[in-house]
Amino acid sequence: MDISSELENLKSCPTQFVMAINDTMNVISGKWKLPIIGSLLYGKKRFRELERGIPKISPRMLSKELKDLEANGIVKRTVYDSIPVIVEYELTISGESLNQVLEPMIEWGLQHRKNVIGK
Repeated sequence: MDISSELENLKSCPTQFVMAINDTMNVISGKWKLPIIGSLLYGKKRFRELERGIPKISPRMLSKELKDLEANGIVKRTVYDSIPVIVEYELTISGESLNQVLEPMIEWGLQHRKNVIGK
C-alpha cells in the first residue's frame, strides 16, 4: 500500500490510519520503551546490561516495560537452563523493524539538541 498516494486522494485522514497510529503509540508509549528497544537494536542483552545501559531506569520499571514489550511481540525473552539461570532479551522481527522509525527520530533529536543548545 502506497500511503502517500492514498493520502493525496483523500481530504481527511482515514480511520484505519488513525487506528494504526494509536496501535503504534500504545506499543511504544512511555519514557522507557524506545530506549529499551534502541538498546536491543545492538543485540541480545541480559537484564543488568539493559539496566546499566539506560541511565535512571529502575529495575522495577525495566521489568515492567520488558513485560509490556514482550506481550506486544516486540521483545523475546529467552531463559537458559543453566546454573545460574541466564535470561536474555532480544528484539523480535517486529521489534527490529522499529529501527526504521528510530533512525529518523535519532537524527531529528541530534539536530534539535544541537539547535537548542547551540543558541
